Amino acid sequence: MTEFTFVRKLVAEMIGTVFLLATVVGSGIMAESLAGGNVAIALLGNTIATGCILMVLILIFGPISGAHFNPAVTLSFWLQHQISGREAMFYVVVQTIAAITGAVLAHIMFDMPNLVMASTKVRTGVGQWTGEFVATFGLLATILGCIRLRPEALPYAVGLYISAAYWFTSSTSFANPAVTIARTLTESFSGILFTHAPAFIVVQIVSAVVVTYLFKWLYGELRAN
Repeated sequence: MTEFTFVRKLVAEMIGTVFLLATVVGSGIMAESLAGGNVAIALLGNTIATGCILMVLILIFGPISGAHFNPAVTLSFWLQHQISGREAMFYVVVQTIAAITGAVLAHIMFDMPNLVMASTKVRTGVGQWTGEFVATFGLLATILGCIRLRPEALPYAVGLYISAAYWFTSSTSFANPAVTIARTLTESFSGILFTHAPAFIVVQIVSAVVVTYLFKWLYGELRAN
């Protein structure tokens, strides 16, 4: 792979992650402002926008960079030796910077008083951490399963899974360390208190490792048969 090709991959990851966070945060702001205090309606608005944008972003950027937009996904691909350590490091750095940029972009679009706002949204406890483990596990299972069996279905499967996980997990499915970091910087419906983010990130990473090796074993067994 040439350096030019790698730069194109990084640009794709950057643009995709910016749009993902602009959607997560922006739709959270919009949903909260229109829901009139109805949290269920606000979550529904946030869910629909996020699920839809994921499908679109994977369709347009998947052929270029793999459309990770997520350090947990990049970690999984590195563990599978499908991306080098150097490439993975650059992916994670770009994803994180782009995620923060996306949150700032959402604040600009909605004329928020500050570009960066420390979140006060409480998200902690065993239930929340378990929810994040399940959310990340399911996301990686969706990606790994579709890549092996139904690659053409991957964009739709990921969008549908995240849409479902927003509702069936207690954490509303962050499932992404870069997203988690960015969401500490928004005082909106989608935020998370900064001191609660590290536990989320640790659980996401552990879950990504577990599901990667579990599915490697599962599909290894299928190939053997």
